[in-house]
Amino acid sequence: MLLITNAVELRARSRTFDGAYGRSAIANLGYALTILRLFDQRFFKIGILYTALAGMLFILAYFRQRHSRHDFADRHRDPAAYQNAIKTIGQTGKRIFGRPFVTAGWIVALLSIVVFAVEICLLVLIFNL
Repeated sequence: MLLITNAVELRARSRTFDGAYGRSAIANLGYALTILRLFDQRFFKIGILYTALAGMLFILAYFRQRHSRHDFADRHRDPAAYQNAIKTIGQTGKRIFGRPFVTAGWIVALLSIVVFAVEICLLVLIFNL
């Protein structure tokens, strides 16, 4: 039973932390394909912009997945650095899977910059229609 619980915990973390980036990339790719297929040539640049965003999100999803693989491992480099981390409800009194959750700061910052740049480009393209 413990092995099944461990697998469920790791799959849940994978869906939550890794899957969100991948699902966002797929959604943007679907939106881009919709724009490219349904609208006329004036909107192609917008479709290409969303395709580029989807590609960047796939790249960031890969790096986030690599980050999670290390975060949820049983061994990690510096356990003393995470002693003061606030444990989640699921970690109280139970086995801790890897170190406590810490946001992937540089990935989140890079994602924010990428999305902000794409939104600015989108506004420019819309105003130029």
